[in-house]
Amino acid sequence: MLGRFGKPWTCYFGCSRPGPARPVFKRSGQIGRPCLLGYIGKCSAPCVGRVSAEEHRAIVEDFCDFMAGKTDQMIRRLEKDMRAASDDLDFERAARLRDDIGALRRALEKQAVVFGDGTDADVVAFAEDPLEAAVQVFHVRGGRVRGQRGWVTEKVSDVDTGQLVEQFCTQIYGGEDSEAVPREVLVPQLPEDAEALSSWLTGLRGSRVDLRVPQRGDKRALMETVQRNAGQSLTQHKLRRAGDLTVRSQALAEIADALGLDDAPLRIECYDISHVQGTDVVGSMVVFEDGVPRKSEYRRFAVRGEGTIVEGERGPDDTAAMAEVLRRRFARYLSERESSSGVVGEGIDPETGKPKKFAYAPNLLVVDGGAPQVSSAAAVLSELGITDVVLCGLAKRLEEVWLPGEDYPVILPRTSEGLYLLQRVRDEAHRFAITYHRQKRSKRMTASALDSVPGLGETRRKALLKHFGSLKKLRAASVQDITDVPGIGLHTAQAVHTALGGVAANAEGGPATVGQSSSPGGGIGRCRAWGAGFLLWGKSLRGGCDRI
Repeated sequence: MLGRFGKPWTCYFGCSRPGPARPVFKRSGQIGRPCLLGYIGKCSAPCVGRVSAEEHRAIVEDFCDFMAGKTDQMIRRLEKDMRAASDDLDFERAARLRDDIGALRRALEKQAVVFGDGTDADVVAFAEDPLEAAVQVFHVRGGRVRGQRGWVTEKVSDVDTGQLVEQFCTQIYGGEDSEAVPREVLVPQLPEDAEALSSWLTGLRGSRVDLRVPQRGDKRALMETVQRNAGQSLTQHKLRRAGDLTVRSQALAEIADALGLDDAPLRIECYDISHVQGTDVVGSMVVFEDGVPRKSEYRRFAVRGEGTIVEGERGPDDTAAMAEVLRRRFARYLSERESSSGVVGEGIDPETGKPKKFAYAPNLLVVDGGAPQVSSAAAVLSELGITDVVLCGLAKRLEEVWLPGEDYPVILPRTSEGLYLLQRVRDEAHRFAITYHRQKRSKRMTASALDSVPGLGETRRKALLKHFGSLKKLRAASVQDITDVPGIGLHTAQAVHTALGGVAANAEGGPATVGQSSSPGGGIGRCRAWGAGFLLWGKSLRGGCDRI
């Protein structure tokens, strides 16, 4: 209820000093002597008559108000009592009240005020994957975060976020150990029958309850915080699960049993393809050994064959791209195996002492996709004569495991550790492919006007930009002005001057002076420039100027 405190003893000090309410011991009243807490001032000692029943009731009510979050009134009352004690020259009591006020404020310093209007709300967020969902709830009372709860639950069926919200409300507010319903329940997505659920919550509370999705302001910001907490909670849960050696061994055994393997697949490789409508097609290869990622063995591929678009005439083909990636990977494997055949330390680079890039074949090869991707991969393995690698595919929609030549997939239980490991391998391959794709796409979308200048590297490009301040001023500068930049000689300055002059002339193919453009629209002068490399938007984005 109190949230987190700045110091561990603050709660005890803040609760006991202002109103020490303790259990009343019958024996203390019989012998006329209080307990130890009464002697040291930590109990009001009603058992021996130090306070009346009415005074003891007031102490208990103050404590209940403190626990309920009504601290502002208590602090104001204590400050009033402290000033009165000071006026009466009772400085010892005034000092104790001062310490009590400080303890209360320290207890509240970690209870951040998130809503200035004193809102009572529960803020709920989810982070989910196909098998599990992490739930995070912030309890806001009086505009302050009074508590937080979080847990990870298994998804027994394929449900969306709206259905998770409905299940959360019915179980938390309508179960046997139900919690009090606040005035507002803020959720990431409304269920289909949101009005009926809101009416049911209103009946439980006895007054109107708003069930809604925050769109802006402080409530939206707090929802994003709760969402991040949920994502981190799910990540930590997965890491704890993956770090358990017993669980990993069980997962490998379940995969071997489901796929009919003689031994557990100690080395698993997974492949994925990433692109945007056939452009910047890339492939990824991730390696798991003994159920743990081996990141030093990760590889990435720039696909240049059938899976790419050439001059806009051919559409994307994931299966062809997957075939190219696998063909290149296993061709390298066969080549390295052939070159090191019969050599001691097979698979080890004699110069570096490290394993060669593609020296080892996997026990299990996983492709991201269903039957078409599996068939394409099987054709490549058959073409290269590789028969000692087990192949399967994991389809994302229903998490089905496809095997070559099978009409029906293998269905693993949703709670299976083997399925969890396959999902983790597939998701890691997907992440690695997307990262490389974004890097390649970003590099393609931008180009530098000075990339082609001989002898002009990134450091000297930065120096030029720092000296002149902008591309426009650099274009207007003379050769002599450019040579004033430290590290720029006459030859390099002439090359820079020519390169920028050539940029201006490219609009119509004719000559143009520095700082001018022969194009009607201003030519390259209208292009944007970023950073030290003078990055220019290409024709593929703006259409108003040629890429340099």
